[in-house]
Amino acid sequence: MSDVTIVVGYTANESGADALALANRIATAAEGVLEVVMVLPSEAHNARVPVDQGYLRYLREQSREWLTEASTHLGADVASKLHIRYAESFAEGLIEAAHEFGANLIVVGAAGGGRRAHARVGSVANELLHSSDVPVALAPAGARDIPASQGVTRITAGVGTRPGAEEQLEAATALARATRAPLRLLSLVPIDLPAGLDTHLAELTSSTHAEQVLQEAHRKLPEGIDATVEIARGATIEDAVQALDWHDGELVLVGSSRLAAPRRLFLGSTAAKVLRELPAPMIVVPRTTHGKTSQ
Repeated sequence: MSDVTIVVGYTANESGADALALANRIATAAEGVLEVVMVLPSEAHNARVPVDQGYLRYLREQSREWLTEASTHLGADVASKLHIRYAESFAEGLIEAAHEFGANLIVVGAAGGGRRAHARVGSVANELLHSSDVPVALAPAGARDIPASQGVTRITAGVGTRPGAEEQLEAATALARATRAPLRLLSLVPIDLPAGLDTHLAELTSSTHAEQVLQEAHRKLPEGIDATVEIARGATIEDAVQALDWHDGELVLVGSSRLAAPRRLFLGSTAAKVLRELPAPMIVVPRTTHGKTSQ
């Protein structure tokens, strides 16, 4: 068993099933521990607030039934535990659970109504992406259709020069090792420029810089990591993402925006554009300070 611990925020709907399936697949590949958490409103656990006791009993019993049913979809080889937690918000409860269990990752499902195999950020994910100090994985719609036996077929890590890039690379390397998956280092070179500028010169300059950044990142990788480098080109971010090949069992890891506070997540504009077109789960890693990874 590895030291990978995953907290999955479970809800009894398709989004929750997608989150559970993704977390189960990663835990299976990493031989990690899965903590399945349902978060109930804190007022349901507050004796000072008059609440209908019959309703509270029903809520707790129903939540236990949902968790028990969820556990039937987990592999026998995955070490898992079921939990009910109380918090002011679902995101707050998941962050507290991640701290309690020393989790490396929080997994949540996409909002309803998203395209199949794509993630749409809902209210819970949005709150996590602005407040979590633990990496967050967004399970796209349809993630439940990929069996745990698929494992993690590749880790694609976006590479850049902004603050936190080294920690992001370390996180990608650790995940690749834990899941025994090959690593792809990726840089996007979109040419989305105002009219009148020399797009050929801009593309050449951007490509040269991207190649230098990728090669430098590749040199920093520890021995034993199977890694390739690739530059995604396109007229826009969306075009560049669509032009790439993607595996069914792939995971994509990106860093937080430069606007993120230290040890906090913030999904930047580029990552948000990537997410809308990405046919694979995205993991967002928080910025850190003093070279320490977020735990």
